[in-house]
Amino acid sequence: MDFLRPRGLAEALAIRARRPDAVPIRGGTDLMVELNFDRGRPGALLDLGRLDELDGWDRDGDTIRVGAGLPYQRIVAELATALPALAMASRTVGSPQIRNRGTVGGNLGSASPAGDAHPPLLVSDASIEVASVRGARRIPATEFYQGVKRSALAADELIVAVHLPAAAGPQQFAKVGTRNAMVIAVCSLALALDPATERVRVALGSAAPTPRRCAEAERFLTAELADRRWWTVGTPVSEPVLRRFGALVAAAAAPIDDVRGTADYRRRALAVLARRTATWSLREYRQGGRTCA
Repeated sequence: MDFLRPRGLAEALAIRARRPDAVPIRGGTDLMVELNFDRGRPGALLDLGRLDELDGWDRDGDTIRVGAGLPYQRIVAELATALPALAMASRTVGSPQIRNRGTVGGNLGSASPAGDAHPPLLVSDASIEVASVRGARRIPATEFYQGVKRSALAADELIVAVHLPAAAGPQQFAKVGTRNAMVIAVCSLALALDPATERVRVALGSAAPTPRRCAEAERFLTAELADRRWWTVGTPVSEPVLRRFGALVAAAAAPIDDVRGTADYRRRALAVLARRTATWSLREYRQGGRTCA
């Protein structure tokens, strides 16, 4: 197995075009597990560790660009206010050692439906910046996930960054695992309130072939809040409304039975996560401050 180590993005893209069998590696937190268990052996590894272009983050107005190589730990430490749902999800990834190595770019590259970063990216209306020797383009997060561990990334492209707006309202992320830390999600959920448009966005993970938005649940709670003039008057949202919202989120899932949980358990857990995150977000907006898992 060849080990290819470009010194810049242009060289990495040239190698990517020439060696489609080369698998990109940065943190290696997913790929090294696959290699250690001998589940696959690529023709080459394309080490992105020396690409400064993938490091760091910056802000242009209300939009934040997160480099594909920015470790989860830096997202937790530096972006918790601007990107609360993504920071909450990053905080749940593995151990401190994993969070110091793992990246959102790697999460996107593997495109596992259980990736913790995916639901926050979906509710934030993020776009994925990718590049190849043919040029650069952006892919909306809603179009990026194509199937189990399949994405819209072309064979000669690399993930360069993620662009997403700074949170304009409360955001939440929650997940269920077989224990409270260092686990792959049995299911996960992110929710965002957007005061500017008076809309609710919600997305689930690890409960369908791809992470996905829950369109009917979003329309339902958005309409309920509008009918109650919740954004201006603050009329309380009743428990039956929250239960209906949870049921619609569960209905949007298409889970399977596997070693981490049954399909029925995942649907029930998603309904609970939806009610809880909605309750926390509504309270945060009306009362200020932040409540989370």
